[in-house]
Amino acid sequence: MRGPECVGAPFEAVAAGQPFYEPSLYTVKAVLILDNDGERLYAKYYDETYPTVKEQKAFEKNIFNKTHRTDSEIALLEGLTVVYKSNIDLYFYVIGSSHENELMLMSVLNCLFDSLSQMLRKNVEKRALLENMEGLFLAVDEIVDGGVILESDPLQVVHRVALRGDDVPLTEQTVTQVLQSAKEQIKWSLLR
Repeated sequence: MRGPECVGAPFEAVAAGQPFYEPSLYTVKAVLILDNDGERLYAKYYDETYPTVKEQKAFEKNIFNKTHRTDSEIALLEGLTVVYKSNIDLYFYVIGSSHENELMLMSVLNCLFDSLSQMLRKNVEKRALLENMEGLFLAVDEIVDGGVILESDPLQVVHRVALRGDDVPLTEQTVTQVLQSAKEQIKWSLLR
């Protein structure tokens, strides 16, 4: 029964001419990391807002041009909410829809930045990031999956990334990882 007693906030919003958006778990549309020149270091898009690489690069150039000289943390651009942070020679972006909660997007951004800061021993800059891209990929996958926020605690993210890094099969490990593992095994066998 729909009478005056059943009118709630969504109905009042629509009646007032404001659009009503159904809540969704799909909060994040993209996570980007650009360098000082606005060049892509990392980009993960979770929907088809920008389906081609050409459209993505144009969007990234536009977003960088609008944000790289400002001190604010939030921007509305092309109908999207963009939260961002810069550090030395990197620009971090988390993008959601125009009606998305900025605090939720900011929690993802802060979690990503703080996780990388711990993983890179507070040396969050381009060279260190490029040397540890596998950690970045794992961290983003722990924080966001398909646009759904999974984790916002950087300590948990770093812990899970470390666990996943230990489970890498021998065939997929780098030479450094294999040598480090061999050193550990020799050390423990000598201590017995």
